[in-house]
Parts: sequence; C-alpha cells; structure tokens
Amino acid sequence: MSVREEVIKMLNRALELEHAARIQYLAHAELVKGLNAEPIIERLKEIASDEAKHEEIFRSLIANYLNGEPSMGIAETYKANEIKEILEVNLKGEKEAIDFYKEIYRKVVENKSEFPYEFETLEHQIRHVIIDEEEHVVELSTLLGL
Repeated sequence: MSVREEVIKMLNRALELEHAARIQYLAHAELVKGLNAEPIIERLKEIASDEAKHEEIFRSLIANYLNGEPSMGIAETYKANEIKEILEVNLKGEKEAIDFYKEIYRKVVENKSEFPYEFETLEHQIRHVIIDEEEHVVELSTLLGL
C-alpha cells in the first residue's frame, strides 16, 4: 500500500471517528438534566458543531486533495447517562482521537515528498483539527474539575 493510500485510510478512520463523536455529543446533550445543565448542554452542542467541521475537513482532504473516496461509516459510539459519565466518556474519546490524529500528522510530515502539491494543506488542516481537539480536552477537563 502506498503512503498516499495509507493516509487516505487513516483519514477515513478519522472521518468515522468524527461522525461518531458528533452523534454522541448531540445524543449526550439531550440527556443532561439538573441544576446548571444549560451551559453543559450548550458546550456539548458546540463541540458537536466543531466535530461537524472536522468531518468536512477530512472529507475534503480525502476527496479533493488525495483523490480518495470519503467513508460513510461511523466509529463506535458510547452510551452514558449521568453528567460526570458523559463528560468522562467524551474526554476519553477526545484523547484517543488526538493520539490517532497525531499518528496521521507524523505520517504526513515524515512523507512530505509524497505530497508535493498537498503537503502544506494536509499538515495545516490536520494540525488545526488536533488543536481543536486539545481545546475540547481542556474544556471537558474543566467541566469535570480536573
């Protein structure tokens, strides 16, 4: 498998993770109840919106820059009911996504010569998604009091 094909495969997995994350955040937002629920609901929905933007980025990189076919699949989602559990499940997911996206980033950077007309966009967009996900980790950690 060529490096380009590997990156497409990895980006498709990232796209599936983002599909799942968006759906999970929106579903979890509907389950938050009680005192001070509104700001948590708002934040979960805002993060879901960020995940939708990440989906668009990954789809564009796959289809427009790498001439691949974007996945229509979805990664596994995780149920949670109580606020603390909801925040913990999503925090874990964000950290796992960051770790995986950093693998993609390294693959692209280490193989820069394989992407003579795509590298800067790939590097920038993947790094941008990682930065957003790191922001989500900070926000979820803050809500958890960590």
